[in-house]
Amino acid sequence: MRIGIVCYPTYGGSGVVATELGLALAAKGHQIHFITYKRPVRLTHYQENVFFHEVNTEEYPLFDYTPYDTTLTSKLVDVVKYEKLDLLHVHYAIPHATVAFLAKQILADEGIYIPVVTTLHGTDVTLVGSDRSFAPVVAFSINQSDGVTAVSNHLRQQTCEQLKIKKEIEVIYNFIDFARFSRLNKEHFRKAIAPEGEKILVHTSNFRKVKRIEDVIQTFEIVQKKIPSKLLLMGDGPERPRMERLCRELGLYEHVRFLGKQDAVEEILAVADLFVIPSANESFGLSALEAMACEVPVISSNAGGLPEVNIHGVTGFLSDIGDVESMGAHSLMLLENEDMLKQFSHNALAQAKKFDISIILPQYEAYYEEILNRFNAKHHKAKVSITC
Repeated sequence: MRIGIVCYPTYGGSGVVATELGLALAAKGHQIHFITYKRPVRLTHYQENVFFHEVNTEEYPLFDYTPYDTTLTSKLVDVVKYEKLDLLHVHYAIPHATVAFLAKQILADEGIYIPVVTTLHGTDVTLVGSDRSFAPVVAFSINQSDGVTAVSNHLRQQTCEQLKIKKEIEVIYNFIDFARFSRLNKEHFRKAIAPEGEKILVHTSNFRKVKRIEDVIQTFEIVQKKIPSKLLLMGDGPERPRMERLCRELGLYEHVRFLGKQDAVEEILAVADLFVIPSANESFGLSALEAMACEVPVISSNAGGLPEVNIHGVTGFLSDIGDVESMGAHSLMLLENEDMLKQFSHNALAQAKKFDISIILPQYEAYYEEILNRFNAKHHKAKVSITC
């Protein structure tokens, strides 16, 4: 198949999933065309069957904000037409599902028909999409898609509760590529971080309020009082300056490293003993899954789709949102018992294997085929009706 993938090219989960999916599809022989405003961060090297189409925007004095939606629409029309795409897969509803609908209408006027699959990733529905200023457009765009997927059962349910959705939503979980995410021998790196054999806790996110990084730091404070330990914080965002101040106020700064944005996440996870993710909302919890693939037990909140990934008392522990005392106690329970920590590490890997890309990728391929067959049958019926 010739598939166009529209996504945000940044470090956010939707862009990562979209890029990794496209690369995996290309490896199986599909022709993949990424269409976005800059090269996706995970698209780091040349790969056969992969093409990148940059959306270039022009600035005009009339516009306070560059009309990216309009430029993206025109680019989609161009790529679909001249690359002869079979299907468009747009990740994150805003504005990609809306843009895809508009491009589809323009192409139809030229006698070109293409199905659109929209994948919902979370905040496009739960945060931005539920805003009154966006909700009608988001709901319309989802309903006009030929196929809709969500990355967890929780997100599917939340979407149907918050928006007037008429389309059937297929749940296809996020995935992990074990060719990249696995436990590596990074003992030299571990000694550089924890020279006295301290335990290492890790968190990664985009440092937004919803991620509750202060809960990570307060959980670490509980651990640090009883066990010599270090905290590695990967990522960057609006909450970082406040979190740096909090570490200083708590007297923890010398034990905490702010690593910023990292491409080689797996190398840092390789030295971790625990992964902490106390988010107020997670549609799935991709960072938790990446940690589990590297045999790192997870201490998490019970928000959103996290309970579908992190199994309480098996691969880690779940706590109510904001319950740092519970998260701290669970962390100590594991860190103070080497046998228990080893068993949870083993369990985490076993659970992560259920989300192996080799299992999830065929689900996407089957769904594409289903949508294409349904779309082509409908289109053929419409042409027959017109002829009659």
